[in-house]
Amino acid sequence: MSRHDADLELALRLADAADAITATRFRAHDLAVERKPDRTPVTDADVAVEDAVRAVLASERPDDVVMGEERGGTLDASRVWVLDPIDGTKNFLRGVPVWATLIALVEDGVPVVGVVSAPAMSRRWWAAAGGGAFASDASGERAISVSGVRSLEDAYVSTTDIKSWVEYHSREAYLRLVDATWESRAFGDFYQHCLVAEGAIDLAPECVANPWDIAPFQVLVTEAGGRFTSLDGEERYDGGSVLTSNGHLHEAALKLLAR
Repeated sequence: MSRHDADLELALRLADAADAITATRFRAHDLAVERKPDRTPVTDADVAVEDAVRAVLASERPDDVVMGEERGGTLDASRVWVLDPIDGTKNFLRGVPVWATLIALVEDGVPVVGVVSAPAMSRRWWAAAGGGAFASDASGERAISVSGVRSLEDAYVSTTDIKSWVEYHSREAYLRLVDATWESRAFGDFYQHCLVAEGAIDLAPECVANPWDIAPFQVLVTEAGGRFTSLDGEERYDGGSVLTSNGHLHEAALKLLAR
């Protein structure tokens, strides 16, 4: 049980509403795609999902603030719903089923509810502060927890795109971590942080991240027993970067990732 159970229940309903839109627009032949000023793509589904979620929140939580990737907003409020209508838009528009809607409730600067819904994968993950972390798939619902791996040489690491390390941080720093671990992959975006939370991989660093990209994972990963910080080691979702881990490997990974 968590004091945020009512907010979690609402967040899960918001995810249902989002799934109803994205499931019908995925691989649609008439999908409309535009470029935002930062040159990242946005589809008509992204906008439709954010508008639908905002409408529900306006009705059910009229005093709360909303901050979304497509419609903007502020984080400067005591209660803020942070939305990424489709995380993995490039996958979505290319027909790759690895994308999700991300929903987080932030109270006084700390995420307390997080929901990640990936309907094309038939997967969902959720957590509320003090209530544990959970996932569902075709086999049903279950509690999840991070791995027990304690040595970097046994660790499984993932990032989104190595080119981002060249532009925003240090390719050499990321490769230092890769060289110290057992295996590396690029599961990317939301999926790698969910895999950390459920113990399938051990480390997921990203050198550039917006608040809406990672807010749900601060509560999801920590409730699963792991750690969530920026690459500077700060426990914040708005620090511009992120490392999620099983906790055991966190400090060692941060040292290798330092520029």
